[in-house]
Amino acid sequence: MINIMLLFPIIAGIIMLLVRQKSFSKFLLNIYAILHFIISSLLVFNSSAAYRGAYFAIDDTNKIFLIILSFVFLMVTIYNNGYSKHLDVSNKKLNHYFIMIMAFVLAMTAAILSTDLGIAWILVEGTTLTSAYLIYFNKTKNSIEAAWKYVFICSIGIALAFIGIIFLNISSENLNTLNFAELLENAKASAITASGNHLADPAAFSGFNKFWLKLSFIFILFGFGTKMGLAPAHFWLPDAHSESPSPISALLSATLLNSAFLVILRVFQVLCAAGDSFYGRLMLVVMGFLSLFVAAVFMYHIKNYKRMLAYSSIENMGILAIGTAFLGIAHYAVILHLIGHSLAKASFFLTSGNVLELYETKKIKDVTGLMEADKKTGWLWILSLLGICAFPTSILFISEFLIIKTMLVNGHYIMCIAFALLLTVILFGMARVVIKMTFGKLSEEKLEIIEKNRNKITVSMYIPQVIMLTIIFILGVYIPSGLNNIIKAALTGFLG
Repeated sequence: MINIMLLFPIIAGIIMLLVRQKSFSKFLLNIYAILHFIISSLLVFNSSAAYRGAYFAIDDTNKIFLIILSFVFLMVTIYNNGYSKHLDVSNKKLNHYFIMIMAFVLAMTAAILSTDLGIAWILVEGTTLTSAYLIYFNKTKNSIEAAWKYVFICSIGIALAFIGIIFLNISSENLNTLNFAELLENAKASAITASGNHLADPAAFSGFNKFWLKLSFIFILFGFGTKMGLAPAHFWLPDAHSESPSPISALLSATLLNSAFLVILRVFQVLCAAGDSFYGRLMLVVMGFLSLFVAAVFMYHIKNYKRMLAYSSIENMGILAIGTAFLGIAHYAVILHLIGHSLAKASFFLTSGNVLELYETKKIKDVTGLMEADKKTGWLWILSLLGICAFPTSILFISEFLIIKTMLVNGHYIMCIAFALLLTVILFGMARVVIKMTFGKLSEEKLEIIEKNRNKITVSMYIPQVIMLTIIFILGVYIPSGLNNIIKAALTGFLG
């Protein structure tokens, strides 16, 4: 089944290049989205369908990442069916758009399922190459600048990650593998040896050089943290998110960042299993709080509502990093936050696409009276804000509450106060913008533009947001036992 997910877009892409029909390309994209979701659901919820190969596998850690990617991809595809109808581009360009979406999802899927750090590194770079075209899709001056900045900064990040991989290989001495499972077993054996206990077969393990292991994690965290959008390596993210078509912005924020986070989590798991995670936790906390600070500062000088959502993504990646650095219930909260952020941010970005279609501008000052212009979009805009800002019963309320509880239980009072204050500042900044855009008087000039564009917003451009927001607020009250078991199983990715 994994092979089908990985081979279908390659075969379909070749056929799409040969046929070059917009409707046929859209049909194949929809087929891939449905097929991807069905296979992912079988792999995640049906244990008998599990698969483990030499290079790609489904395990407890990556299940939650795969189902999030698959579900968001399906929702984005539904939205795309309406969105692409009114794109003023040639059939050839639109055909390339559909092909590159499939290639982008393929790269993310393979990165999530990869069993080897080296392969994951190649595939994460593959996500850069496949998504660069999508960022540049509108072919404006700003979009080409955003695409080049994205490629340049992420390439530097991936180069730093490569140095970290070299250091990791040095730290494992004679092991000579980058397979996650083998690295983890070696780390556990290294910890047993360090504790003074004896192994049944000591020759099977080479241990870890702690200096090189810690140094490798710093480079890998900073390298893949660039792709994840953690400060101070976040500079590509606001430009790329604001210039991409809205469905692509949703994929970038809700799925791409998660793929990079998973790789960091795999290496962090090795570091913890080796019994020397202090530096890793320290770096995660530092980069996490720096991300919150950056988001809080820029939220008060924001003029573009899509850039505002991009800084919100930086904030939420910081929350994931901070939660990962703590023990116990905070790790459960991280998985909840991963789910909630992916769905809420995808909904927010897709709704921003409706706003852009209606007003033909990304400037906050030029958008008022959204509720009057299109009541459905106005309510989706407000509900997306409530979801992402952890308003009860959003699942993000539970995740952030549990992280704060963990800080208090462990006596990190100053850190807890800083965390709560930064989140409050960010919430206030976003709420101020959203309320200003949603309510107020609609000018005659804008009313003419909106009347002209109102027919561009189809039913398929509302349904995905409604589904995702419904899930977010239901999960804040009730988590089905099947999903809860998957979340608990995913916790092995933190400490092995």
